[in-house]
Amino acid sequence: MEIVSPRAVEEMCAHCADVLRRHGYRLVVAESCTGGWLAKVLTDLPGSSDWFDRGFVTYSNQAKQTMLGVSPATLEQQGAVSEACVIEMAQGALNESGADVAIAISGIAGPGGGSVEKPVGTVCFSWQFKGGDTETMRIRFDGDRDRVRWQAVVHALAQLQHMLNESQVPG
Repeated sequence: MEIVSPRAVEEMCAHCADVLRRHGYRLVVAESCTGGWLAKVLTDLPGSSDWFDRGFVTYSNQAKQTMLGVSPATLEQQGAVSEACVIEMAQGALNESGADVAIAISGIAGPGGGSVEKPVGTVCFSWQFKGGDTETMRIRFDGDRDRVRWQAVVHALAQLQHMLNESQVPG
């Protein structure tokens, strides 16, 4: 995957901000492997308090359960790096905030922690509109820890931008 520049990420954030602001929507993020990096790039944009509600950094399974209501059964049966987990993370973030749109990310940034089924670089995502559409994805990124995390942030933003296209925004 091509590395995207910080300037391009800033432009993606600005586009998403414009759409969120125009519709009166607020965004919440629930992050694990990215450790708050997504919230950071979003809130680097001046005026982000108009549309950014909050971010949850739920690195441990315990945090995912207590802060976002992720089911222990989901974590035991599917694992923290699963589409089932990020769906519950995004739903929990919506439930625990005043937001209308959620992004959740959980993955294995490395250098350790991978397995045959879930190698280092595996990242799961969920994007949800409150009371509306949910989209999930599982992707494997190449590179070292920082590169995997950066690519996850970029992908989360790119997909949010896609979902916020006028034809996909509810209401």
